[in-house]
Amino acid sequence: MFEIFPIKDPLSKVEGFYCDGVNVGLKTDGTEDVAFIRSDEPLLISSLFTTNKFQAAPLKHYRRYPKDFKTNFVLINSKNANAMTGKRGVEDIDLLFENLKKRLPLINPVMSSTGVIGYPLDLSKISQAFDKFDFNAQNSNKAAKAIMTTDSFEKELGFKVVLENGDFFHIGGICKGAGMINPSMATMLCFIVTDAAIGKEDMDELLKRSVEKSFNNISVDGDTSTNDTVMLLCSRKSEAYDKKAFSYVLDMLTHEFAMMILKDGEGSNKVVAFEVKGAKSQKDAVKISKALSNSLLVKTALFGEDPNWGRIASTIGASADECDEESLRIKYDDLVVYSKEFPVLDKQREKEATSILKKSSFKISCDLGIGKFSHTSYGCDLSYDYVKINADYRT
Repeated sequence: MFEIFPIKDPLSKVEGFYCDGVNVGLKTDGTEDVAFIRSDEPLLISSLFTTNKFQAAPLKHYRRYPKDFKTNFVLINSKNANAMTGKRGVEDIDLLFENLKKRLPLINPVMSSTGVIGYPLDLSKISQAFDKFDFNAQNSNKAAKAIMTTDSFEKELGFKVVLENGDFFHIGGICKGAGMINPSMATMLCFIVTDAAIGKEDMDELLKRSVEKSFNNISVDGDTSTNDTVMLLCSRKSEAYDKKAFSYVLDMLTHEFAMMILKDGEGSNKVVAFEVKGAKSQKDAVKISKALSNSLLVKTALFGEDPNWGRIASTIGASADECDEESLRIKYDDLVVYSKEFPVLDKQREKEATSILKKSSFKISCDLGIGKFSHTSYGCDLSYDYVKINADYRT
């Protein structure tokens, strides 16, 4: 048994961590655009990255370190992805850290970037942050603001976990993400910190499992970025740890961050759960559910609040290995909009369906009726205009 209590300023409440965010002119509105997360002692680190083949320079720089390395410093900038910048992109990171070493002891420092693809980092501006940072600060909210790009709000979340024997640990994080979100890691940066007495093996296992159920299970617009990163950093300052409790709370944290990303999706107004059940295999349940969450035809229909189930059924038929219209049932929340018995929406059910589609969040449940496997993915609506014009190069 364990108890969970939410905490404010999450990075600041986890023992052993310092953080801050400042403006150096990358953002012209004066808000924070460069941040750090650090510790006085080496931190365990576990990370997962984008599946995009064109991985940004910070990811390449990270992969140069040996397996199971430790770090004590993470530098993060917004407005520039440092992606598709060749060897120079990695060399620029080295130059920044050589400069920073004059001010602070560094152990295998890592960097993360988000913004426009294809432009070298402005080393002069980013280096100004080293003079502006308070390296002993615990400014969680400023760090959260600094990593935002097209986000409309900062994303912070943290918990204190009290075990049955009274021992406790903390886990918290900051996240960014709003556009270019696809279920192959969302287009996002996420930095999670903990003081739990967790080992590296459990960190790797639980983070991978948690990301698969959360960030890999959402879709805004079907694009995958060059910079997607999730990091879990551990100070082990607490003597408390319970694998079941840690896994539960980590899953809760990443799920909530994923829902925040969907809520903040560029051009979206609704968060939708796509439940597929009664599939012949787990593989098919996942495949169909993710196809529904990723379908632009479905997204635009939801934006238009069109109660017609046709695009739902069409996407199922196009993505399923096996399905049968005779056994298929589609529901919006608890309302049946299609089944063999009710293939046509009467006026009353059409009115009820439209009312559901006007809600800010709801569930579309599709029962294939041919098996026992199920999966739920999450997506959002998008306007036709957004889909049509959003062929940009942001991350």
